[in-house]
Amino acid sequence: MAPPPISLVFTVRRCKPELVAPAKPTPHEFKQLSDIDDQEGLRFQIPVIQFYKYDPSMQGRDPMKVIREALAQTLVFYYPFAGRLREGPGRKLVVECTGEGMLFIEADADVTLEQFGNALQPPFPCLEELLFDVPGSGGVLNCPLLLIQVTRLKCGGFILALRLNHTMSDGYGLVQFMMAVGDFAHGARSPSILPVWQRYLLNARDPPHVTCEHCAYDEVADAKGSINIPPENMAHRSFFFSPTEV
Repeated sequence: MAPPPISLVFTVRRCKPELVAPAKPTPHEFKQLSDIDDQEGLRFQIPVIQFYKYDPSMQGRDPMKVIREALAQTLVFYYPFAGRLREGPGRKLVVECTGEGMLFIEADADVTLEQFGNALQPPFPCLEELLFDVPGSGGVLNCPLLLIQVTRLKCGGFILALRLNHTMSDGYGLVQFMMAVGDFAHGARSPSILPVWQRYLLNARDPPHVTCEHCAYDEVADAKGSINIPPENMAHRSFFFSPTEV
């Protein structure tokens, strides 16, 4: 397979970022995150990028419009993602379900998917253009919890890049959210898997009562919002798993 050209340069034209709110009114309430969710090491943003080839069955349909409408419908069920994180006593995190919405960016790029090469893997050329950091949106508190940029390509395909507040979801939860977006994009009236918010099940006893030791939760020096490994001791590698290997 041909590797992505190292010198690949392209131009991305972005529309003004907009807020996508739930398609219907949602409850205004406060939902506590669990004691696992709001630990210091998870208070950061996760970037994800996905590439989609041109699909002839989408002829005449704008992926931008389809995805934007599907997101609004998904947020009716996943309405905490349309809210904002607040910090309470003891630095406890709660999400205020305000219904303000998530950030959405529409963009076009003068490049084809083929120009990236067959082996799509990090680092991606011009990642900052495919996932624009909207000024004032990158904080953990009082900021949109989800940002998605959809970039149309010259070949008819598109790139979907997103940034997620990690305290709100892990990888599995994000997959479930995106599956719901896919359900609505295909015309469903509700997600195939309904979300459940029962994070209190992961809260510690009050007062805490330790019954066994877990080395993963030993106290360590300040990790400054990341895993406690010096950058000089870290190596960057990409690993690919097909359904056969899994």
